[in-house]
Amino acid sequence: MQKQTRKGRKDRKENPIISSSVEPGMLGGRYKPLSGNDERNISNTVFDVLEKIGMADPIPILLEHALKRGCIQNEHGRLCFPRALVEDVIDKTPKNIQFMGRDPKHDLEIGGKRVHTYGGGEAVNMLDIGASSYRPSTLPDIYDAARLVDKLDNIHAFSRFCVATEIEDQYVCDLNTAYASVAGTTKHSALTFNRAEHVQPTLEMLHLIAGGEKKFRDRPFCHGGGCAILSPLRYADDNSEVCVESIKFGSPIWIVVAPQAGATAPAALAGAVVQCVAEALAGLLMVDMIEPEYPVIVGPWPFITDLRTGSFSGGSGEEALVSAAAAQMVNYYGLPSSVGAGMTDSKLPDYQAGYEKALAIALAAQSGCNNVSESSGMLGSLMALSLESMVIDNDLLGSVLRTVKGIEVNDESLSFDVIKDVVHGEGHYLRHEQTFKLMRSEFEYPDIADRSTSAEWEAGGSLDARQLAAQRVEEILSSHYPEYIDPIVDKKIRENFKILLPSERMKPS
Repeated sequence: MQKQTRKGRKDRKENPIISSSVEPGMLGGRYKPLSGNDERNISNTVFDVLEKIGMADPIPILLEHALKRGCIQNEHGRLCFPRALVEDVIDKTPKNIQFMGRDPKHDLEIGGKRVHTYGGGEAVNMLDIGASSYRPSTLPDIYDAARLVDKLDNIHAFSRFCVATEIEDQYVCDLNTAYASVAGTTKHSALTFNRAEHVQPTLEMLHLIAGGEKKFRDRPFCHGGGCAILSPLRYADDNSEVCVESIKFGSPIWIVVAPQAGATAPAALAGAVVQCVAEALAGLLMVDMIEPEYPVIVGPWPFITDLRTGSFSGGSGEEALVSAAAAQMVNYYGLPSSVGAGMTDSKLPDYQAGYEKALAIALAAQSGCNNVSESSGMLGSLMALSLESMVIDNDLLGSVLRTVKGIEVNDESLSFDVIKDVVHGEGHYLRHEQTFKLMRSEFEYPDIADRSTSAEWEAGGSLDARQLAAQRVEEILSSHYPEYIDPIVDKKIRENFKILLPSERMKPS
């Protein structure tokens, strides 16, 4: 691949901007697609759905505890939650929670309208560097994605981006996915399990990595959860059991529901939001019935159907709109939130991917979503992962977060004296003290986005964003082989668990 030689980029790599104008947890909430009256109407309908329609197929432990708490099974066998109980659970559920990293510098405070962006997904395909066709994703891809996230500042936490499709045994797959995740990054990791019985042995491995069970419980750097609902309005057996078992982590449980408007949810967007929020709250209620007041990340992810074909459309304007509305509703209840945004339908990291991702992520972040997931790397309506796209999206996320930060207005920033100085002085602001002072705190600088002149761009090889991202991916993955698991501990893990990621693959070759 042709290497870029432009002097400006070379100078920046040798003398990088050492701080950023953006950071995790900045306050969003300025964008509200729903009025105050809309919020109340949706919420009242959500409560009606949970009380008068209810949820089918509750797992036995949920049914046992819920009936003791005042829930009923109606004539259709559906579990119904009285409004007063739902309101009480919402009121008592922790409103502020923590994601702890292996490294404390990556700790995140989740709640309010603090915005965080992270990747995640269950892509079954990979788009390799420079490729125009997909291949099945593998375990080393999960490890590489984790190593890349470890070096991308605007992706604040990690969740597996893809599936190790080559591993048929579900237990071995879950265990190895967790291993590859924590081996590649010290950022907080969300874990996924196919079955509840896979949680405990994975925890035992994580305890070894942490240096003991107590150390993990003091700083749980992973959390579990699942998609506990089958839309419309049915509990999913395996994933419900996973969510309950994930209480053992001692860290927040993630609950994600994804009804598809026009297919498994109403085509009316308001109705889709109602059902999605009701299902997400049903997940919270399930956990609370069994372990009252346990912290939960409430994840209503309303999806959109292209009604011409019946297929999922992750990059539509409607998707951006309903995701922001869902986040606004979780904020309305004051609960920690998650939505999916950045789920482009494009098959390549191209212009379509850029505008679809930017629209959805910006609206979700501006709505004050605590965890904007699927926000990097995803292509093909969540079916594929591109490491190049992760790098490009890291730039995009920086720009979005800068808009979330907004404009600080005070006596100093209004700059009257600065304007007077310049007007009576040099006539420009380039050498003014304020300009130097604000260079890092007021402005966000992209890593690969091209801001050169056309002549400089041509002299550097006329590279596009994907080519520049490929260079960055290769630079990171050829040099960043972190040793986040002590070699002695790693040896013990490999002796006691079936770890399939070769140790040689985790070292420079």
